[in-house]
Amino acid sequence: MEKIKMTTPLVEMDGDEMTRILWQYIKDELLLPYIDLNTEYYDLGLEKRNETNDQVTIDSANATKKYGVAVKCATITPNAARVKEYNLKEMWKSPNGTIRAILDGTVFRAPIVVKGIEPCVKNWKKPITIARHAYGDVYKGTEMKIPGPGKVELVYTDEKGNETRELVHDFTGAGIVQGMHNINSSIESFARSCFNYALDTKQDLWFATKDTISKKYDHTFKDIFQEIFDKDYAPKFEEAGIEYFYTLIDDAVARVMKSQGGYIWACKNYDGDVMSDMISSAFGSLAMMTSVLVSPEGYYEYEAAHGTVQRHYYKHLAGEETSTNSVATIFAWTGALRKRGEMDSNPALMEFADKLEKATLSTIESGKMTKDLALITTLKDVTVLNSLDFIRAIRATLETM
Repeated sequence: MEKIKMTTPLVEMDGDEMTRILWQYIKDELLLPYIDLNTEYYDLGLEKRNETNDQVTIDSANATKKYGVAVKCATITPNAARVKEYNLKEMWKSPNGTIRAILDGTVFRAPIVVKGIEPCVKNWKKPITIARHAYGDVYKGTEMKIPGPGKVELVYTDEKGNETRELVHDFTGAGIVQGMHNINSSIESFARSCFNYALDTKQDLWFATKDTISKKYDHTFKDIFQEIFDKDYAPKFEEAGIEYFYTLIDDAVARVMKSQGGYIWACKNYDGDVMSDMISSAFGSLAMMTSVLVSPEGYYEYEAAHGTVQRHYYKHLAGEETSTNSVATIFAWTGALRKRGEMDSNPALMEFADKLEKATLSTIESGKMTKDLALITTLKDVTVLNSLDFIRAIRATLETM
C-alpha cells in the first residue's frame, strides 16, 4: 500500500513520562506504516524546556500560527517536587497555559463514546463538549484576609487620575475578600472560537452565566456573546441548521442532566473547570476525553485531556508491565490529521483519521482493552492488554479496513 502523502507539515509537540512512551508507540504502529508523516517537531519534554528556558514552548506555539494545526503530547507542569526531581532552573509555567495565551484560544473537551463504557447519566447518548474560557476570573484573582472591622472598596483610577469607587463590604469583624477581572477582547475571542467551532462541528451551542445576580460582570459575557452572534453568525447558524442558546448556569445544569447530549456547552473559567471533570467522569474516564484548543483566527492544537500518567511511567522504568489507555492520545493525532487534511483538501488523510478512530473503538467493542476500561465496562469476557499490545490490537483491526 502506498503511503498517504502530506503537503503541509503538522506541528508535533512531544511530551513527558508515560504519554511520551505511548506517543512513540502510536507513531511506530499506527501512523508511520500508513502515512508519509510530515511534522515540524518540537520536544516539549521537561528537560528540553529547562534547557531552552522554555523557549521551545513559545517556538511551538508560533509554529502553530504558521501552519495552522498542531498535535501535542501531555506534559508536566512542574511543582516543587518536580523542580528537585528534574533539577530545574526554575518552576516553569504550564506549557498549555503558554500556548493558550499565544494562540488566544479556547479549550474544547469532549468524551469519546464507545459501546460497553456506559455514561452514569443513562439518557446521555451523544458527547457533550465543554468549551472553557481559560482566562481571568478567580484564576487571576487577588485575595485578602480581612483582620477586623474596616471598609473594602473597588477603586478604578483612569489615565487622568480620576477615581471611581464601589463599596465591596463594610466589615464589622474578620473576613475575606477577592477581586477578579476579565477583559472584553478575551471574551470576544472566546465567543468567536465557540461560534466557529459550533459551525465546524455542526453542533448547537449553549452558553450560560448567572447574569441575574452578576448584573455587570456576567451580564457583559452574555451581551458580548449576543452582539457577536447577531452581527456575524446568526445567518451562518441558520444555514447550518444549528442553534445558539443562552440560559442561566443553574438552568443549563438541569437541562444538561435531562438531555441526550450532542452539543457544545460554553462556560466561564470556573464553571468550565468543574463541568469538564463532571462530564468526563460521568461518561466513563478522563483517559477517554479529547481536547482541542481553537483560536478565533482558526489555529487548532489537539491533545489528550489527561496528564502524563506518572505512576505508570515509574512502573515502566522499573521494567514492570503497564496497561495504559492511549485512546485520547490516538484521537489527538486523528483530530489533527483530519484537520490538516481538511485544510489541505487531502481526502485520503481525512479518511485515514476516520478509519483509525473507528478501528480504536471497534477494538474496545470487541472486548480488547486496557485495564482502566476493563474495570468499568459492561462487556463480558474482556481481554486486558498491556500498553503496547492494545495499540497493536488496534493496528490489527485497522489492517482489516
